[in-house]
Amino acid sequence: MDATGLRALNAITSASLLHFCSRASPPLRHPFFSVQCKPNTSTFLVPFPLRASPRYLKGVERMHRQMGLVGAPSEVPKSREFLHVVLVSPQIPGNTGCIARTCAASAVKLHLVEPLGFQVDDAKLKRAGLDYWPYVVVKVHSSWSEFSEYFRKQDGEKRLLAFTKRGTNIHSEFTYKKGDWLVFGSETSGLPPEALLDCKSKLLGGGTIRIPMVETYVRCLNLSVSVGIALYEASRQLNYEQLQNPSEPCINSEHLF
Repeated sequence: MDATGLRALNAITSASLLHFCSRASPPLRHPFFSVQCKPNTSTFLVPFPLRASPRYLKGVERMHRQMGLVGAPSEVPKSREFLHVVLVSPQIPGNTGCIARTCAASAVKLHLVEPLGFQVDDAKLKRAGLDYWPYVVVKVHSSWSEFSEYFRKQDGEKRLLAFTKRGTNIHSEFTYKKGDWLVFGSETSGLPPEALLDCKSKLLGGGTIRIPMVETYVRCLNLSVSVGIALYEASRQLNYEQLQNPSEPCINSEHLF
């Protein structure tokens, strides 16, 4: 699909809900927020108003290809290029929902690395994110190795930053840059060894970071709290530039990554 056709499709979906039809089933009566795709690096919104599963999301990717939403990327707003949040095997849906809401408020992208401790249609997940899901760009990765491959293919300056209780840098003393990917582990086991290895490597990583706390009575901070602290410290250091051009609801594929 050329740029003219894509703009026409965007105009249609901006005015009304986008429905996918098949001979075997009626049109879906829920909004689906389409995004632009490239071969082998497809990016899409998880349509949380629907009952979605990883298998369903793979089907969405195939739909994108069939609809011609594959090709050269359009220009992306600079507000979408600043920061990313990466959750590796999150276990509690309420935490992930709260983090998605924070990502919507701070105009950053969210990555979920499987295995997850919940289904993406979990009621607690949707409830925690309230009605902000249309404003969150989410990509689900099947494993850390798949995510790592995806990360390597991204253009521009970038680095992985691991947030862990044993990090060598204090979050408020660390210097953040545009293109930083903030990586957090699961609530029960933290980051896996392969993720820590990538975050420490000179090629991909920028090191490990910790948020100071008194460990006498508390084992660790809540995951959603940790993400909020880290994300807004990074945003503060970047002068909240990503907030100057807040994104529209994620219907227009030219506005997404």
